[in-house]
Amino acid sequence: MTAEMMSSTAYLEAARAFAPELAKRRSEIEAARQLPADIVARLREIGIYGMFFSAELGGPGLTSLEQMEVLEALAYGDTATGWCAMIGSATGIYAGFLDQQALAELMPTRDLITAGFIAPAGRAERVPGGYRLTGRWKLGSAIDHADLVVGGALVYDGAQMATTEDGAPIAKLYFMRRDQVQVFDTWDSTGLRGSGSNDYAVEDLFVPERHCFDLYEPKSSTGKLAEPETLARAMPGIPLGAARAALDHVRDLAAGKVVAATGQKWADNYRAQYILGECEMEYVVARGAVVDSLRTLWDALDDKRFAELPADIRIQTLLTRTHCYRACRRIVARLCELVGTDSVYKPSPLDIWLRDTTTMTTHLIAQDQMIQSAGAFLLGGRPEFPLVLGER
Repeated sequence: MTAEMMSSTAYLEAARAFAPELAKRRSEIEAARQLPADIVARLREIGIYGMFFSAELGGPGLTSLEQMEVLEALAYGDTATGWCAMIGSATGIYAGFLDQQALAELMPTRDLITAGFIAPAGRAERVPGGYRLTGRWKLGSAIDHADLVVGGALVYDGAQMATTEDGAPIAKLYFMRRDQVQVFDTWDSTGLRGSGSNDYAVEDLFVPERHCFDLYEPKSSTGKLAEPETLARAMPGIPLGAARAALDHVRDLAAGKVVAATGQKWADNYRAQYILGECEMEYVVARGAVVDSLRTLWDALDDKRFAELPADIRIQTLLTRTHCYRACRRIVARLCELVGTDSVYKPSPLDIWLRDTTTMTTHLIAQDQMIQSAGAFLLGGRPEFPLVLGER
């Protein structure tokens, strides 16, 4: 089934149907430190890698909330798979910032997987027709099974760094084919082990001008998905999926649990009752805030670009996203405290969820810079990470 033929309901149903198999293979995925080829093929078959394409680019035109819910369903089965699906599906978002010629050359189909790191860790020297790109990037999630790779780089004119009129460095993103990139096996991580987030590098690679892009300059898309912070909107689906899976696991576990010292059933035990209630409270609040923020933003984009929206709307998705990552980590950690030492043995999925949520909250999207950026934006100061606010 092609992306443009599928409804949001069909995507969500397909992801939910696939989740039980992912759960059975969670330990296998973690041990492999990358997604198995048949899982990648299945994700491609059900249209996951095309679901971020807008309708005007031949995609399904899912809303940001619908995209998030599909990722949430996949992460419920396996966190690393959900993470790789989120990264790999970015093809459709990046497509809107390329012109039609580049789209035809790089994305002849709507099921290609893109990996890469957008921070400007490379150097791109201007040459006739394009750039000579050199750099090494970290955190290339999904790169082992990717078709395309992006990397951010600072632009140079010879030995001189290119700058804007106000002196700021100029940075762009560069598209490469996977076979043009050298990958280094560096991802021996604590959590999200199955994401294969290895380092990658190129040296003096020619990239045509049309294969580079700027997230502030959409070229072939004009809708609600053609904004600089679009990809980040769906990111809460990963921690929410992991936290919901952990909550459901412990609720099922609780049915047969007793307090070892007294024989009291968990159902009658104050501590078990309180911790489960507390964790459900955190989850309901975190998810509800994310859902509300995405709906509010989507509606507000009916007649305005993101940079034209009121400040309170522009910070809402940012803050609810960062809070969500942190809350989901707290939920899983608290559940591990409740279950006790049984949670640390390898057969327990709680061990994987704890490490996964801990690792994902080291991502910039969950860090203090996000909160500082919101505060600085409100006060008229300098945000540490302006892109998520639609600012340069």
